[in-house]
Amino acid sequence: MKQNYSKWASVALITAIYVLAAVAGWLLFVRQTMVGLPPLWSLLCADVAATIIVWAFGLLYENVSVYDPYWSVFPPVVYLLWAFYTGVWSWPVILLLIASWYWGWRLTRNWVITFRGIAHEDWRYTKYRSLHPVLFHLINLFGLNMVPTLVVFAAMLPGLRLYETISNLPSAVSVVVLIFGFVVCIASATIQLIADKQSHDFRTANPGKVCNVGLWKHGRHPNYFGEMQFWWGIWIMYAAFGGIDWFAFCPTLMSLLFLCISIPLMESRQLQNKPDYAAYRQSTRLLI
Repeated sequence: MKQNYSKWASVALITAIYVLAAVAGWLLFVRQTMVGLPPLWSLLCADVAATIIVWAFGLLYENVSVYDPYWSVFPPVVYLLWAFYTGVWSWPVILLLIASWYWGWRLTRNWVITFRGIAHEDWRYTKYRSLHPVLFHLINLFGLNMVPTLVVFAAMLPGLRLYETISNLPSAVSVVVLIFGFVVCIASATIQLIADKQSHDFRTANPGKVCNVGLWKHGRHPNYFGEMQFWWGIWIMYAAFGGIDWFAFCPTLMSLLFLCISIPLMESRQLQNKPDYAAYRQSTRLLI
């Protein structure tokens, strides 16, 4: 059912949906751990259950964009709850919480600024509806909701493992690497924050034009660059204590999602809608 609520009524509605999903996920997490499922697997089950609830409300309101804030809300909230669950409040965990909440604030803030209301659906989802009407509901559940959830969960794993791998007497090298990873996270989110403002200001003043000022002059997707680098920063923080192991696959998977799906989709749309984007594409790097 399509509902034409005001922007802030829509924000309140989506907030209520997410609170419901969070409560359901938490109850499932508690139940799964009580029956003996390992905590990380219980957390994954809770994440999947919360995603299904958000997806169901997306079906109810005929708008896949109900899922959009999930990306920015889940990681910082879970990192905080994981600190309460494990009882680990060491200074590396505090740095992780600061980085994740700063990143989550930036991304959620951008969503609120660009959000038009529950009746408006992102162009990517509308495109899938029109191109694949028969398979759309499968694409919606698995491709547009569940895959991003699983990719973000995988990207979070190094941060979750950081709670377990901290030694009582970290070496000087570990401390330096940890701080470097924290700086990468903060810098990445700041790059996104600046890119958001530059893009918003430019599009307001120059509708229909290609944004080629500020960070956008040095890269076609500075916001995506910052997103990928943020998760590499989380991994670097983990690697300071856990070493270089298979967890490097986690930020790699996140980077592949952007490089192979998100960026090509955006490039194709820009080429179709903005005649001067082809020249901008030739003269400007993909990333910063």
